[in-house]
Amino acid sequence: MALTPHDLVVEAKAQIKEVTPAEAQAMLGKRVIIDVREYDEYAAGHLPGAINIPRGILEFKIGMVPECANKDGAFLLYCRTSGRAALSAVQLAKIGYTNVVSLAGGYEAWSNENRPIEKPEPINFE
Repeated sequence: MALTPHDLVVEAKAQIKEVTPAEAQAMLGKRVIIDVREYDEYAAGHLPGAINIPRGILEFKIGMVPECANKDGAFLLYCRTSGRAALSAVQLAKIGYTNVVSLAGGYEAWSNENRPIEKPEPINFE
């Protein structure tokens, strides 16, 4: 029987550590924060200091980001509701990242608790 996307997320969450929004907020400035959502989602609002590396290119691009060069560094991943982040955390472990946590409930849980968010500055072409 084939697995569903939901099955894959449940399987991934069993293999990773998730943290609450309150725990994640305490980690700001202490971990590299990676937003694995698509750029339009990131641009609409993201956790303070987050770096945007979309899930679809994460494994290919993470090594090109200086803040992510140390595979033993501390990382916090998140997406909209936590599925993509869980899948991403499993993949990062497979390529040697040793200290990755995922935000339980994702950006939705974070913003529903009125935690701080940032938006990129609009580009001024004048």
